[in-house]
Amino acid sequence: MSLSILLVVIIVVLASFVVLSYNSLVRRRNQVKNAWSQIDVQLKRRIELIPNLVETVKGYADFEQKTLQQVIAARNSAMSASSSVASQAGADNALSGALRQLFALSESYPDLKANASFLSLQEELSNTESRIAYARQFYNDAVLSYNNAVHSFPSVVFASLFKFEESEFFEATDAEKIAPKVQF
Repeated sequence: MSLSILLVVIIVVLASFVVLSYNSLVRRRNQVKNAWSQIDVQLKRRIELIPNLVETVKGYADFEQKTLQQVIAARNSAMSASSSVASQAGADNALSGALRQLFALSESYPDLKANASFLSLQEELSNTESRIAYARQFYNDAVLSYNNAVHSFPSVVFASLFKFEESEFFEATDAEKIAPKVQF
């Protein structure tokens, strides 16, 4: 009798361990998905602000058309990017670069810089960029936690068994890793 009780206890403990490990992996994977959806919300918010910005800037006829076309092309690219992290990151980085260029060129146009609509949109985009940066950090933290669980023993056994795969980080491009040169 005592051997059968011991066997049942061992089976219950092992089953509990498998269930807890599996649920931990599911919870972490869902945290990654939630974090990605937060990035997606902010990226869409930024994409929706750009047409208003472009229309405001178009009112200044001598403004650089090439820059506006780059912003529009980057927005279109971001809208049509696949849902993969790498694709979204690339499109996001291109759009960020185009917007930085637009705002840098606006410094040469005092009337544009003083335009209330432009200033309001610039502020909204700046706030959105901050939210995107925070969401990217939250996402990458969730990915780190999940990937550590996927590759750590003993959960690596269950991750492999239940086909939990490593997630991609949302990484900056090489251009974003270089600090801008400031001269006075």
